[in-house]
Amino acid sequence: MNNMALEELPLFKDLSMEEILNFIEKTGTMFKSYESGTRILKSYKSNSKIGVIVKGIAQVVSEDRMGNEVIGHRLERGAIIGSTSAILDMEANPTSIEALTEAVVLWIPYRSLIGIGVKLGRIHGVVMKNFLEAFCRKNILMIQKIELLSQKSLRERIILYLLQCEKQQRKYIVQVPGRVQLAKELECNRSALTREIKHMENEGLLICNKNCMQLNKDKII
Repeated sequence: MNNMALEELPLFKDLSMEEILNFIEKTGTMFKSYESGTRILKSYKSNSKIGVIVKGIAQVVSEDRMGNEVIGHRLERGAIIGSTSAILDMEANPTSIEALTEAVVLWIPYRSLIGIGVKLGRIHGVVMKNFLEAFCRKNILMIQKIELLSQKSLRERIILYLLQCEKQQRKYIVQVPGRVQLAKELECNRSALTREIKHMENEGLLICNKNCMQLNKDKII
């Protein structure tokens, strides 16, 4: 735990390391590691814990009963997972979480979290406040995904996707996934995506390097 910088996680904002360790002990919170490509959470499966990604990158995968999958947004360090299935345990949850890299997740038992308030006092209040802020950020990501997929053309999707990445990463040259993963996130054909990116490069709209892209906003405007 000392190497995971837990005090830097949004969930534990405004808490000391001593308070964080107290929270972990009192709630029965545990760490679990996952290999790249494995499902951290599976759709339509019961779950009683809320997870926090401590290390690695994952993605949201929605699927129906027929096995058709739709790739959602990416999840990085600090992201909250499993809250819907843990809190609304009677509802079938069609969402899976897949590890894109090796990952470590902090699992907090939901019922323990709710019932431990008296014993933890201020610590509990701070964590619950941070949880609410995290849920609001999660809603923003879903709204951004809807906005992205509502764009009429693939070019518009690419531009909006990169603008969203700029805001999230707080820089103009943004890191992007490989073409296969990017095509899944944009819900388009990989060949069509590769062609459109090449056209945008030739027109001076886009600068591409290995795993990075930059929009030329002067050309777009």
